[in-house]
This record gives sequence, C-alpha cells and structure tokens, in this order.
Amino acid sequence: MAINRRDFLKASSGGALLLASGATVAEAEAKELSPDAVGILYDATLCIGCKSCMVNCKRVNTLEKGGALYKPGRDIPYNYKGDFPIWDEVTELSDTALSIIKAYKEGTGLNRNEVENGFSFVKNHCMHCIDPACASVCPVEALYKEPASGAVIYYRDRCIGCRYCQIACPFGIPKFEWGSNDPLIVKCQLCHHRFPEGGYSACCEFCPSGASIFGPVKELREEAKRRLSLTYGKYYDFPVQTVGSERKLAKQASRYIDRIYGMTEAGGTQYLLLAGVPFDMLGFNPQISDQEYPELTWDYIQKVPALIVGLLLAGAASYYATRNRDGEDKEK
Repeated sequence: MAINRRDFLKASSGGALLLASGATVAEAEAKELSPDAVGILYDATLCIGCKSCMVNCKRVNTLEKGGALYKPGRDIPYNYKGDFPIWDEVTELSDTALSIIKAYKEGTGLNRNEVENGFSFVKNHCMHCIDPACASVCPVEALYKEPASGAVIYYRDRCIGCRYCQIACPFGIPKFEWGSNDPLIVKCQLCHHRFPEGGYSACCEFCPSGASIFGPVKELREEAKRRLSLTYGKYYDFPVQTVGSERKLAKQASRYIDRIYGMTEAGGTQYLLLAGVPFDMLGFNPQISDQEYPELTWDYIQKVPALIVGLLLAGAASYYATRNRDGEDKEK
C-alpha cells in the first residue's frame, strides 16, 4: 500500500510513541538471485569513453513516463551547454545524473587498460544489489526490489525523505534533490519502465562498442567468465547491446584483472564489471565486503528512529515554550 508524505506526517504523532517505546522495523531477510533477474555487464576494456550511455540515459529517463528522472514538462537536465549534446560534462552521480563515465589515468596515460602510464574508463551507476541495503532500511518501501527482474526501483509517492537509503548504501548511489521544493531520491532503476514493452537499459541499447550489455544475470556471469579465459591479443566476437545479440564486434582480447566485480561484493550485485586495471584504482571502495549489507546497516539504522523522536519531542517542547512566552509578553 502506498503512503505519501502527508499521510506519513499525520500518522507520525502516534508512531512516535511506538518508536520511543523501543519498537523497531523488522530486519529484512537476505535474498537470493531471482532466476529471471536481469542486469548489466560492463567491460571497461571495450569502453571508448564516448558518453553516449550518459546522454541517452538522461534522455530516456526524462522523456519517457516512468523514467527515473521523469517529471511532467521537464527538460532533459543536460550539464553540457552546447547546441548539440552528444556527450555530457557531469563528473559525479547526482540528482540529475543516474549514470556517469569516469576515467583513470596514471603517468603519461598512453597505455590503454594498463596500470603503469595507463588509462581506463569506468561506468558508475546503481549496482542493483541482490540484497539491497537501501531497500531494507526504507520504512515505507519507497525503494523496492522487484521479485522477478531484481531491479531496485523507487516509488516517489511513498518517499518521506528520511534518506536512510543514502546512509545504508555501501556504494553511495542514492542522491537527494536538495534544490527541489518537493525533493525525491534519484538513482538508476535499470530502465525498468521499458521492460513491459520489451525494452531494456538505455546505456546498453546506445553503447556503440558493446562495453555495456544487458541480459539475464546468469548469462552475464557466464559471458564474464568466458572473457576472463580469453587469450590476450587474440581476436574474439563480443556481443553488442544484449548478451544474446546476433550483432557482434570482433576485437582483440585485453589483459583482464582476474576478477568479476559484483559477483560477491555486498553479497552480490546485478551490475557486473570487468577491467584491466584494479577496481580500487577505478574508484571502487576496497573496504566493501562480501557480506549482505542489511545485516550490517541495521545495527546502526534501527537506532535512528529513536533519535528522530527525541528531536521531534525537543522541537515540540521548544515550540510550546516559545509560544507561551510570546503570549505572556503580549499580555504584559
């Protein structure tokens, strides 16, 4: 059942007593990968840094109803100010950027997909955790993991703006619309609004090099393992757009780091990455463990409601004390 902010605030006076009494929201159980789960495999060794994924992600999610950036009458929030936005200038995830391409460079930066004097691109967006911490801490299920696709989606009408999700996410993905009068949480939703019509993630559909491909997570895992077994320097066929696509590009296999990022991190994710440069050098936090993060975050998050109640009570007491004092001043 959906709950909006106004309804939540109406109920909060009664709920405050419940929270103050020590009751907590039930901790979410660890989840397993759905047989029909879909996701993305990003291969940094194939990425050309064109940023087509960024531009089309914004376009699709702004103009198509149900998109993560959609608001009636909203213009596409390009950061690039030129007349022909074929790429975008944003450098970090934000309330208008669901997906970004970043670059690693060391020394001269002449050696592609190498650490020493090398460079590599990397794509950041929601990891779509198998057991998402953001969804587990949301008190109104504004963030919800779809049982079939596994996409972690956001119901804006339910959100109360508590921002627990921002605290809980180990990857720092959810962003808040600080500049809006009616702020929302913004994050990649895997373009799930396109699924009913047979569509899929725009970043994969418009990737010209096959660096990002969409498909069933189980097939993406097998494709990632295949690539790790390829012989460096030899030519192989790489699918474009989707893992099962008939369209393929023949390219030389790069020297990969022997790791599929997302296989085990935070209990496993539906966004998988391959690269020729260690992932900590590409900006991924090496402290993220393989444990499901709801088990870790609830030890902290479950204490927050009591803190909020304390602040509400203190604020109410201050308000009434100030009002009474103002009344006495008027009488005098």
